[in-house]
Amino acid sequence: MVSEGAAERRTGTLRAEGALSAIASGPDAGDRLHRVIEQALVFAGAAFVAVYAPGEDRETLRLIESAGVPRTLFGLRDSYTAAGGSSVADAHRGGGPVWLGPEELAEGAESRRVPSGGFWLAVLPVHGNSGGCLLAVTERPGGFGTEDRASLELIAEAVTCPAPTAATTGGELPPGAFTLAMDSGRVEVGDDILRLFGLGPDDFDGKVETLLGMTVPEDLPSLMSVVEADHMSIGDRELEFRVLQPSGPPKWLRLRGRLLPAGEGHPARLVGTVADASTLRPDVTDVARVQRLAAALATAGTVRDVSQAVVAALRKPLRADRIALAELENDRLVVTVLDPPEPESWPELWRLEWRSEWPDAPVRAMPTLAAALREGRAHIWPAGTALEPALADVGPGGLAVLPLPAAGRMAGACLIGWDTPHDFGPDERALLTASAGLAGQALMRARAFDAEHELVGMLQRQLLPRRLPKLPGAVAVARYLPSTAGLELGGDWYDVIPLPDNHVALVIGDVQGHSAGAATLMGQMRTALRAYAVEGHPPDVVVSHANRLLTDMGTDLFATCAYVDLDMEEGSAWCVRAGHLPPVLRHPDGATEIAEVEGGPPLGVVAQADFPMSPLRLRPGTLIALTTDGLVESPGADIDDGMDRFAHALAASDPAHLGLVADALLGNARRSDDVALLLVRYDGMALRPLRESWTVWRVPEAVRHARRFTRRTLRSWDVAEGDVDVVLLVVSELVTNALVHTDGKVRLDLTLVGGRLRVAVADASPRTPVKPTSIGWEATGGRGILLVEAMSAAWGTLPVSGGKQVWSEIPLDR
Repeated sequence: MVSEGAAERRTGTLRAEGALSAIASGPDAGDRLHRVIEQALVFAGAAFVAVYAPGEDRETLRLIESAGVPRTLFGLRDSYTAAGGSSVADAHRGGGPVWLGPEELAEGAESRRVPSGGFWLAVLPVHGNSGGCLLAVTERPGGFGTEDRASLELIAEAVTCPAPTAATTGGELPPGAFTLAMDSGRVEVGDDILRLFGLGPDDFDGKVETLLGMTVPEDLPSLMSVVEADHMSIGDRELEFRVLQPSGPPKWLRLRGRLLPAGEGHPARLVGTVADASTLRPDVTDVARVQRLAAALATAGTVRDVSQAVVAALRKPLRADRIALAELENDRLVVTVLDPPEPESWPELWRLEWRSEWPDAPVRAMPTLAAALREGRAHIWPAGTALEPALADVGPGGLAVLPLPAAGRMAGACLIGWDTPHDFGPDERALLTASAGLAGQALMRARAFDAEHELVGMLQRQLLPRRLPKLPGAVAVARYLPSTAGLELGGDWYDVIPLPDNHVALVIGDVQGHSAGAATLMGQMRTALRAYAVEGHPPDVVVSHANRLLTDMGTDLFATCAYVDLDMEEGSAWCVRAGHLPPVLRHPDGATEIAEVEGGPPLGVVAQADFPMSPLRLRPGTLIALTTDGLVESPGADIDDGMDRFAHALAASDPAHLGLVADALLGNARRSDDVALLLVRYDGMALRPLRESWTVWRVPEAVRHARRFTRRTLRSWDVAEGDVDVVLLVVSELVTNALVHTDGKVRLDLTLVGGRLRVAVADASPRTPVKPTSIGWEATGGRGILLVEAMSAAWGTLPVSGGKQVWSEIPLDR
């Protein structure tokens, strides 16, 4: 009599044999070997499985295919010497299987660490074509049992190692293969790949950028993580991406590749295949679906990203009509993704609770769902089950509810509904169960990421200008992109500072490092530069003061900075650089130049440093571009080349739409560093102000001389006599106050622009005049400021080079 356990194990072997037969008789979509070895994950309990095959020189056994968790968890290598003492080499030479336990592995060549908790390794020879080995690893207690070993033997018999191809040997490429040189970006591709991209052999220039430019922009980050050497470790990679088509929706392709290490005289190479993903198996039994979901969740940073990855992984294989994924917050389900998104596709209760973009559904209104969340396991109700309306309308033909567990609590829930009666098979149940655990952990992680990211973003926004001022004769646009490498704050900043006499200061800077300390220092430097600029100092003095301040702060960080003082009336500017990139100018004719600007050291390095000023001449229509190194610097490339590319992109832009120009320039930013960009288009002032100045000498007739100068000036400007008396009264009061209450020079400035006259009196005292709160009849002074306030549309004071300037604006009836 056969025991129940033995019968179950024998059934497992039969199922493995059936699965392998189905793979052998099915179409070869280019991934048959991968599908064969995946069966070891299902039927032999393996955590990792791989195939090693002899290289072209027959002296090494190289990893050509793998599946499961990363091999680095078990200390396995990319290649082994065929004549060496490894278990891979032993199985290849001896022609028999090798079974090793934790004790043997701790001393073996395969293990680079002492097993934690123990794992078991099996190596079976492959007897097809050029030979090779099937390697499997399990962490189940006791290792591979009798039926597990029988399943592995069946899988090893079904493995056929391909002969070394041009993708690895450098000869003529098979139709679906490619090889990419990581140092130069040159890529050789087979004819099938060119057809998938819609290219002919004569249309392809051999550059990987050409192929990348044909992909859907949203898929570029994941694709770049594979084709950039500094983002990829030695080993296998697999991902799906989309390429644009001349008409219709994008086409899905699957890339499978391996990064081969550099050899003597040869660069590192990425080799692999690209296939049409639409021809691959659509059934839900494919273990790769769970693997792809795990890979997608590993790169999903936000709650929304996690939700979209789960919906994308489940709706098509389950042929569901609608899927909703929601976070559980107290007693409410906050829905993050609905597919389809239209409100009409969802229950009436959900529409009543609709808030802004997504609904907020109370759990107490759905007791069946609340019970499923309490139990913490997947529930499936077929068509016709009596459910409350809020759930029944989600899936009249069948409903599945997946609680998403994480860290001992429920992170959320996923609801999957069908409109027509749906039969739930065991494979679908297994897929739902595996997906729920992955999604719950990812959702909890993303929730913490979102909260921290919001805190970081709020702090960053508080440190940067909320909006840029409107400028007379110019338009300014700024952009800031935080780094995507973690949540650390960056030190890049920008600022636009309006100054008197139609001047404006343009500032951009970068504090060393990425941390809260760098961001805090950035805020301090931005405030300091603004304060020194508003005081009326020239550009070199502003930067020198900021340098001395940073040096005295005793921090280990330094900062770079570029400061441009732009005169809107004259179209001229003075630029000061402190270790920063120079401005790039785009002239009205479209030509660009990187300004030849002398530079000083970064701020905070040398206490008594010189910061020379360099002149810039601007014609109306000139565009000034200031940026930080995150936009123009890239690993392995000279920063001058990056500046040239930046200038070229600026020349090709349309300065009439600065926002679009800024967005286009940021399209090339590397997000491993934060980026600040400031663009200012100088248009010239349509109405030039009229200006006159008078130095007030400290003589008994000083006020009378100032009034006479003012009357003569206003007559030359054709100001009406009725307005002249008001202006003379204001001049008398301001000049008198300066002479009576201060020492040193006094200067009177008159400016007329747009029907408003500005009277400004500068003196050497920093003390601001105080408006009296009350004046008695017997008082002999204090009424001057009250008269100025009564006669003026606005008045105030500004710090100017150690002193102050008291100003008044008077509207004229001319």
